Amino acid sequence: MLKIYYHRDFDGMASAAILAKALLDSELEKDVDWRGVNFDNRLNWSSFANGERFAIVDFHYHPRATYWFDHHPTTFLQKGHAERYENSSTSFFDPDSPSCPPIILRHAKEHWNWKGGDDFQELVHWSNIIDSASYKSADQVLFGKEPALLITRSLTCAPDYSYHDRLVGLMKSSSLLDISLDPLVSKCAKRAERNRDNALENFPANVVDRTPTAVLADLRSKKIRRERFAPFYLYPELEYAITILPTRAGVHITAASNPWNRPKEGPHLGHLLEKYEGGGHQGVGGCNPPDEELAVQWAHEIFEVVAGL
Repeated sequence: MLKIYYHRDFDGMASAAILAKALLDSELEKDVDWRGVNFDNRLNWSSFANGERFAIVDFHYHPRATYWFDHHPTTFLQKGHAERYENSSTSFFDPDSPSCPPIILRHAKEHWNWKGGDDFQELVHWSNIIDSASYKSADQVLFGKEPALLITRSLTCAPDYSYHDRLVGLMKSSSLLDISLDPLVSKCAKRAERNRDNALENFPANVVDRTPTAVLADLRSKKIRRERFAPFYLYPELEYAITILPTRAGVHITAASNPWNRPKEGPHLGHLLEKYEGGGHQGVGGCNPPDEELAVQWAHEIFEVVAGL
């Protein structure tokens, strides 16, 4: 059996679904399963998945992976891996791609003669929009009713990690509309919309530092809900937002630039977060500090960098 490990977001789930379908259809694999990963998994990355045959999509490069596809410029963790890596029939790295699914789709057609990729065009389209934050406006991402946005919104209220694995299975064989109408997805999306309203209402009171172009917010309280785009909806003049968040894997820091007011200059956030055992893209990065004291310290340090203090 092959285990597909994917980054636990829309982009990663779509990548896992497409890879699973392509491998099975092309008869390269007879039995596949999947499971999500996040930045906390990189702490013991060299020994990750020992004894398994595995694939990794939309996440860090691993030299033991049977299949690997990614687009994050911060993907190579160990010195020398980037220099030694070469694209092949079972792996491909494209840091210029807006998301990971189109890489897999193109690769499977060219290298595995896969004929089923046309069924995933809608999934690829929305994965590109969501992962690169290419929304028309903050209003669209917060209040839009498109199926892909409802699914993405539902992730913030996932009951447990099995929810993401279940969505991979649905993406493998169902349309985005059908997935959004799934009773559990619909329930999570509606709860997420209530949390969105809570987040917009409570965000200003939890800002701990602010300049004309950047904001730092501490959202660790259980009474506060998290909405990634809340700072840019409430304060459209901002260029950056740094937030401290609680997750099942521990405290998390997100650093993001405003998709509708991109800074003309400033750090590559993915590279900046690499210094804190994280990673990401030019416009967004994340990390999982080992404890809350360090989380506060790191968040302030990151804030000072993006704010130019």
